Amino acid sequence: MRLKGNVAIVTGASKGIGEAVSLALAGEGADLVLASRSIKEEDPVVHKIRKMGRRVLVRQVDVGNSGQVFDMVRNTMDEYGHIDVLFNNAGIFKPAMLWKMSLDQWDEVLRINLSGTFYCLQAVAKPMIEQKKGSIINVTSSAGLIGTIGQVNYTAAKGGVHALTKSAAKELARHNIRVNTIAPLAETDMTQVIASDPKFKEKYLERIPLGRFGKPEEIGPAVVFLASDDSSYITGQTLCIDGGMIML
Repeated sequence: MRLKGNVAIVTGASKGIGEAVSLALAGEGADLVLASRSIKEEDPVVHKIRKMGRRVLVRQVDVGNSGQVFDMVRNTMDEYGHIDVLFNNAGIFKPAMLWKMSLDQWDEVLRINLSGTFYCLQAVAKPMIEQKKGSIINVTSSAGLIGTIGQVNYTAAKGGVHALTKSAAKELARHNIRVNTIAPLAETDMTQVIASDPKFKEKYLERIPLGRFGKPEEIGPAVVFLASDDSSYITGQTLCIDGGMIML
């Protein structure tokens, strides 16, 4: 087990990629903190991880609220005494063409996707610095790397995450803390708009050399790799897990 003895925080953990990654981390021996705005003790992911014999701390957290984020990290330190991995995954999606986009749509997507990523990163940095180790994996997207139509808010937020990762990696490397980014493309609630429209789906699939959307379970192994010592000499990088759609 590559992560035995590690404690991992996963935001946006109740479903989709967050759930799949949580199960993958637990499968490699990590104890978990599962955070989202809606997660509950009785959720299937919580039971599955406990059946593996791993410890789980469940926290309802709005990552766009810095007070709630820092409380979560304090709770984690009180419960476990250390934090080894952060999977910064929580995000929302409010599409609109830029001339139709409301200020609420702009502000809320930036608050959760960009500010929320920063708050979580900032909150875990101090305990990781003190223990002189850690791995942080942020989540961007193809929108943040190359732009996309109808998502200027999401594109700006995810592009910010991409840039934030590089600066954080440079600042934290001296403390043996690695910061990387993944850009996944998988079938989730956020991609359902694409997958449910046959014409839109066909056009989208034409851009993916492997010809299909990924599954959330296909994201987990990459996150485990970046969380573990197998990637001990990798920081400040972006790994696209998208069937070849983006080739950097």
